[in-house]
Amino acid sequence: MNFNLDFYKGKKIFLTGHTGFKGAWLCKMLANAGAIVTGYSLTPPTDPSLFNIAEIEQDMNSVIGDVRDYASMKKAFDEAAPEIVFHLAAQPIVRDSYKEPVYTYETNVMGTVNILECIRSGKSVKSFLNVTTDKVYKNKEWMWGYRENEELDGFDPYSNSKSCSELVTHSYKNSFFEDKSVAISTARAGNVIGGGDFANDRIIPDCVRAAINKENIVVRNPFSTRPYQHVLEPLYAYLMIAAKQYEDEKYAGYYNVGPDDTDCFQTGSLVDLFVSKWGEGMKWINQYDGGPHEANFLKLDCAKLKSTFDWKPRWNLDTAIEKVVEWNKCWITGGNIRECMDKQIKEFLMMEYLGGK
Repeated sequence: MNFNLDFYKGKKIFLTGHTGFKGAWLCKMLANAGAIVTGYSLTPPTDPSLFNIAEIEQDMNSVIGDVRDYASMKKAFDEAAPEIVFHLAAQPIVRDSYKEPVYTYETNVMGTVNILECIRSGKSVKSFLNVTTDKVYKNKEWMWGYRENEELDGFDPYSNSKSCSELVTHSYKNSFFEDKSVAISTARAGNVIGGGDFANDRIIPDCVRAAINKENIVVRNPFSTRPYQHVLEPLYAYLMIAAKQYEDEKYAGYYNVGPDDTDCFQTGSLVDLFVSKWGEGMKWINQYDGGPHEANFLKLDCAKLKSTFDWKPRWNLDTAIEKVVEWNKCWITGGNIRECMDKQIKEFLMMEYLGGK
């Protein structure tokens, strides 16, 4: 199926979570495509942040606000009068959800309710995509990928709150949008990596920090298996789903977005790959810190996305890590981050014409 980002030229977009890692990359892709973007989010969650380093604010209308504040969100939403909405705002860290469960549920569940209320009370939106996570499924530690019809029941507060966000979306879809006036989908993405992720408790940012500080990388669970993918992979899929359901409601649904099985890596193997690409004699150590429960084995079955849209991943993990190292070395040496992002986006999109090779 052909899909070109030119679809977004002149389209009005409302994006929650635009100051985050994935949100900043998505804003850049949309701005490059000529979209009119309004973002609604808290201030950037990290310092440094990709949103600030890449000066994303110049590409869009940035509104700083809390998704738990319905009145504030609705004001920004109504002024934007969007045709397409991407909901990325979330408390996204598993470990933080154990420390702040109430905040996690308020943000991830009521934030979803509030954006859906904005859509329900307005008349401008034709397409809505709620971005959740691969962790929404009841994890049975089995060796095959979860499919979209599997049971939803995340274990920890983060995963569970995202399961709830899915259920809220399903309920609103059934209760208020049965007339097909708004096409609604959710996208359940695997672990993403890419330049500009400065979050705590994520393995690639931990690797980069260790590289900068000339320290060994501490890996707390080297044998956990996750579906790793470059951030541009799910973002392209989000843009594709939202565009295709905008044009035809039959494409609305629930989609897993993840890499091929060959890129479901154990964390230790991922770090080995990073070390080989970074160079400079880096090493890592296994140091389990007795933290809270996290799933040990997790991967997705993405056959639905592939068969519906003739989609397939473009960058394997080897290429993805190369792009991570390229971005971070550009940043560390004071290079032009906007140019680096534009270059990587262009290279990624060119794969469409090369058949994803």
